[in-house]
Amino acid sequence: MDLRIFTEPQQGATYDTLLTVAKATEDLGFDAFFRSDHYLRMGNVDGLPGPTDAWITLAGLARETKRIRLGTLMTAGTFRLPGVLAIQVAQVDQMSGGRVELGLGAGWFEEEHKAYGIPFPKEKFARLEEQLEIVTGLWATDPGKTFDFHGTYYDLADSPALPKPAQRKIPVLVGGHGPSRTPRLAAKYADEFNMPFASVEDSERQFGRVRAAAEEAGRAGDELTYSNALVVCVGRDEVEVARRAAAIGREVDELKLNGLAGSPAEVVDKIGRYTEIGSRRIYLQVLDLDDLDHLELISAQVQSQLS
Repeated sequence: MDLRIFTEPQQGATYDTLLTVAKATEDLGFDAFFRSDHYLRMGNVDGLPGPTDAWITLAGLARETKRIRLGTLMTAGTFRLPGVLAIQVAQVDQMSGGRVELGLGAGWFEEEHKAYGIPFPKEKFARLEEQLEIVTGLWATDPGKTFDFHGTYYDLADSPALPKPAQRKIPVLVGGHGPSRTPRLAAKYADEFNMPFASVEDSERQFGRVRAAAEEAGRAGDELTYSNALVVCVGRDEVEVARRAAAIGREVDELKLNGLAGSPAEVVDKIGRYTEIGSRRIYLQVLDLDDLDHLELISAQVQSQLS
């Protein structure tokens, strides 16, 4: 089981804070540092000092880290044209020496689009499918050849399909709860399927749908990596768990039900339940980015038991 650190910087974080967390992620032996792609805070927080851009952040971290994988859960397809996104991600992959992964989703948070003048189309899922085909197609085009695409929403003609990423193939993540279209999209384009904030039972059902869709598309069901994203709140005792829950505005019982919360032993046990249904990677949603002791505890008493 790989443990990855997953941050939500729109809730309030500077680049320097993210850099500190990313370096701790690397030093403490976690597999990867991922971040969300949002421009507006959610819930009862001020979001200060304001948003940071996902791919600008990852470009900086690419030059200041050496080992950890870097990526997004999920880049919003509404924010970037697919040709531009393919260039951005390939460049950051080069800057990192081949450590980038792209999670790409349709986009859903209408308020942030209104706040920053970003179009919010109705037909987001159909656009996402074209975006995935374009981004992966551009990267897969042999040097010296050109790429063309003529779809409903995007039209590319005689593209040189440059630059190329450092990796032969950048891993692509698709995720979500949708029972039919999402598994089909994952089966066609994804290297990894991520189930966000879901129970063991719901994850097992969705993983089964994705495996079935992959087999129908001519792929082995286990060709994809299956993963979960879950909020994390670990403490050495009940007092510490309660303190960390309060710091992120959550209740301990709710976190235990819907996330990974409690003592290290409790969290290891629950991760084991996800392992049993085929999850091979957990994205730990860390909401208090100033609490580096939390990461140290997870590394020392959770990750060590899983490895």
